[in-house]
Amino acid sequence: MAADTISSEPGPCESLRIFGAVLQGFRERADLTQEAFARRVRYSVHFVASVEQGRRLPPARFVERAEEVLDAFGILQKAAHRVTRQPGLAAWFRQWAGLEELAISLYTYESRLIPGLLQTEAYARTLFENRVPPLSDEQVDAQLAARQERQQLPRDRPNTAFSFILEEHMLLRRTGGAETTRGLIDHVLEVNAMRNVEVQVMPLAREVHSGLNGPMQLLETPENRWFGYVEGQETGQLISDPKTISVLQMRYAKLRSQALTPEDSVGLLRQMRGAL
Repeated sequence: MAADTISSEPGPCESLRIFGAVLQGFRERADLTQEAFARRVRYSVHFVASVEQGRRLPPARFVERAEEVLDAFGILQKAAHRVTRQPGLAAWFRQWAGLEELAISLYTYESRLIPGLLQTEAYARTLFENRVPPLSDEQVDAQLAARQERQQLPRDRPNTAFSFILEEHMLLRRTGGAETTRGLIDHVLEVNAMRNVEVQVMPLAREVHSGLNGPMQLLETPENRWFGYVEGQETGQLISDPKTISVLQMRYAKLRSQALTPEDSVGLLRQMRGAL
């Protein structure tokens, strides 16, 4: 799977639902609508609703701001410590997913599968339905819901810069068939049209580039601290060591210069779409 690989036993998360209910109770006690509360904690209304419904892991910064705004006597922070799972997300990915919620920039290079943030439902369903060992219908639905929830990030965080570098061959594989690939390319072009998103394609004609060691992700927090993430089969590694981060940043910077420009990438994507 790609960097947001999903566990085979996601299941509902009782601790997330409990935290969401506690948060909602304190918000209503303060006589705040979701819209008013969202403005005060500086998160989107959609994000607040997702947390209250138990569908999204509350990051530490959100909990701290909620405590301050709602005067919650430390109860929200204590409840947050009990939150142990995020529905549909693999254990090794949850910490990175929490950092994604705060990032002011997020860079992704992928050579295996289209990144989860850019996938369509049809493409993601193809991946989940062909997973080994097989998933049940309920597990597939749970994982799709988790992925679709994360895909709101570019829209929820318009001030966050998202950069994606995609290998051309991932689209040439036609995962899910021609119709699914057409829909996928259309979706990538649609997301790329957003001001905070930039998609570049690494063409097959580029025989050698700086990403041959494998996929990677980088993000920057509001405190200007950088983290990296790499993933293998059934495992993932969060990277915070400055020396390693520096190496990944150099590689990603080189990748951006080696890939097609954003404009040429759009041209290639449209050409591939027309050839299907």
